[in-house]
Amino acid sequence: MKWTALFSQTGSEIYQISERLGRYPDVIICNKQGDLDEINLNLIGKSFMIFTASKPTVRDYLEYIKEDDFVTMHGWLRIVPSEICEKRTIYNGHPGLITKYPELKGKDPQEKAFNLKHDTAGCVIHEAVAEVDAGKILAESEIDIKDKSLDEVYGSLHKLSTDLWVDFLRDKFNV
Repeated sequence: MKWTALFSQTGSEIYQISERLGRYPDVIICNKQGDLDEINLNLIGKSFMIFTASKPTVRDYLEYIKEDDFVTMHGWLRIVPSEICEKRTIYNGHPGLITKYPELKGKDPQEKAFNLKHDTAGCVIHEAVAEVDAGKILAESEIDIKDKSLDEVYGSLHKLSTDLWVDFLRDKFNV
């Protein structure tokens, strides 16, 4: 099965997941423009990398993501067009426990959980659909964030997300 992973930030989550799995994506798609020195250099040479426009078009998605690809998003800071969600199966990691706190859908759920003084936070993996963070939840995990700083919340959720992805992908790839 061909694995295609998308990211808009550093790609560190993909690197950490891949190292633990012993398997890298076949293709990595990145829409990061400008500060390429912020990309995790450990990814270079491990996967075929495609750098897209900052806001990929429907045509770009269809060209780069084939019908039978297993597609994951790791900090992909774009809303995937509904036409693509209907034609491709895509999984998204979201650092907000939207099963318990629906208000954490969308941007910066870590900050929302912290600012709303939630005692717990978490991550989910869900199917990508046309509506933001509304697809079927396939995996979730929760942690205590009471008495943590915002930086600690970010760090804890990053680790939790990585762990959740590793478990999810081990099952899918039989590794």
